[in-house]
Amino acid sequence: MKPNIHPEYHDITVVMTDGSQFTTRSTYGKAGDVLRLDIDPKTHPAWTGQHREIKSGGQVSKFNKRFGNLGNAGKGAAAKATTKT
Repeated sequence: MKPNIHPEYHDITVVMTDGSQFTTRSTYGKAGDVLRLDIDPKTHPAWTGQHREIKSGGQVSKFNKRFGNLGNAGKGAAAKATTKT
């Protein structure tokens, strides 16, 4: 390894969202700094495999709610134009 190109590696304290904490070695901050997590691997669905209930539906339902009439509006106008002639 090349000398003097690597960051300082030191002990820090990591505080989880539930208040538990542990000490690890990292390049984060300075020696003795505390890293407080906003997303905890013990409780976040990405790591636990549990899914939370989404009340508003998914992206498709949001799209259909917002733009659902676009296809019908064009067909209705075309149908009215052909019936009047």
